[in-house]
Amino acid sequence: MNQPNILVFLTDDHGQWAAGCYGNSEIQSPTMDYLAKTGVRMSRAFTPTPVCSPARASFFTGRLASQHGIHDWIFETTEPGSQHPGLMSQTNIGHLLQNAGYQTGLIGKWHCGNSWEPQSGFDRWFSYGERQYPHKGEIKFSDQGEIIDYTGFQTHAFTGRSIDFIRERDRDRPFFLTVGYVDTHGPFSQHPERLVESYRDCSFQDIPNETFSPCHGSINAGWPKDPDQNREQLAQYYAAVTFIDQQMGRIIDELEGTGDLENTLVVYTADHGLMTGHHGLNSKGNATIPQNFIDTSILVPCLFSWKDQIPAGQVHSQMVDHCDLFATLLDAASAIPDESTRQEINSPGESYLPTLKGENQVWRDAYFGEYGNARGIRTDNRKFIKRYPGPNGRYHDEFYDLEIDPRERENRIHNTGYEDEIKNLSQRLDTHFSKYELTGCSGKEISLVPKCNPGHSPWEK
Repeated sequence: MNQPNILVFLTDDHGQWAAGCYGNSEIQSPTMDYLAKTGVRMSRAFTPTPVCSPARASFFTGRLASQHGIHDWIFETTEPGSQHPGLMSQTNIGHLLQNAGYQTGLIGKWHCGNSWEPQSGFDRWFSYGERQYPHKGEIKFSDQGEIIDYTGFQTHAFTGRSIDFIRERDRDRPFFLTVGYVDTHGPFSQHPERLVESYRDCSFQDIPNETFSPCHGSINAGWPKDPDQNREQLAQYYAAVTFIDQQMGRIIDELEGTGDLENTLVVYTADHGLMTGHHGLNSKGNATIPQNFIDTSILVPCLFSWKDQIPAGQVHSQMVDHCDLFATLLDAASAIPDESTRQEINSPGESYLPTLKGENQVWRDAYFGEYGNARGIRTDNRKFIKRYPGPNGRYHDEFYDLEIDPRERENRIHNTGYEDEIKNLSQRLDTHFSKYELTGCSGKEISLVPKCNPGHSPWEK
């Protein structure tokens, strides 16, 4: 079999719940629905870290935050001496695919350090020249390192450059292209009025009407209390999903028109989940202090379509994450690194390509994640979060019985009857991360090793 082209849409702040194929009754997402219908929908895909920079770094490197050293979102700045090292000198998926003969490109959000500088591993680079805002208006982009001015919807710029990459590529080589749209990231404004208007009369019935549960700490980012402001922001968010969906369709149509879609593995996913009133919160892991691992924060959409290689209409419930996606794409590309490189990367990710192809595959029974100075493990019906001392002291550990409390409203860490389960989950957590942490870069040491901390949390701005 020839190596497939690989097209990955890695969007920002798109909660798994916010698409028709994941059960939303009001959002129009025909392209995402098409991918699910012609391929696979993963129902329990998670982010390793529920905030952008570390989550993206895990996709690009196949490593956890305690390996790649990015534990929170990076405040990107050109000020000398204030720049986070990002993924500099680390092997990324672009390097590995280039070594396997691929022409590689990144269009859109990077946010793993100095987005304006083309990163090694990518033949084509089009990202931000300054910052990722606004959604519409005047914005600076980095086009192969040249800073250019652009006016309009930034998503149109990303789509246009992606289509140019497909048209101008070396047709004697397969391509790998990552497209990073950010419309679903706040601010929830500036989206096409023709789409926003179509959602203003929605019931938004798929968003639970909930209040914040104090077991998660204190609110850092609550949802607007004014009903009119609330509805407008939700209409903007729904419009953002549809806008992304339409732009994805343009790129997929380009591939279909040239006949390349048949040999292209198309993936749609997001860096992490999002709450838009869920649990009474707004945002993701940083919606609370301390950071949370609520399912709505960590669940992401994850769709695959690949003609004649992936049977259509599958839904799989294995607990997978971005490190696994890293391994799966390398497997699909026949780009498995050699033994020394595998040891260097030491990825916890495993390929689930056999599952996608409809084969029986034994899979682990737990999700492992971390954010800042906290680590978590989630099984089918239990969730345990261990917190280590941090800059503001040590917050409480958390344990949820998801079988009787699926909305994670009661922390049962001190309830009698769960002691053995909590001990077992704590040991599993420690064993897992003992294999995948680097000295000086683990979340346990984040308060002691500033170089591993981006230095800015959203609540410290």
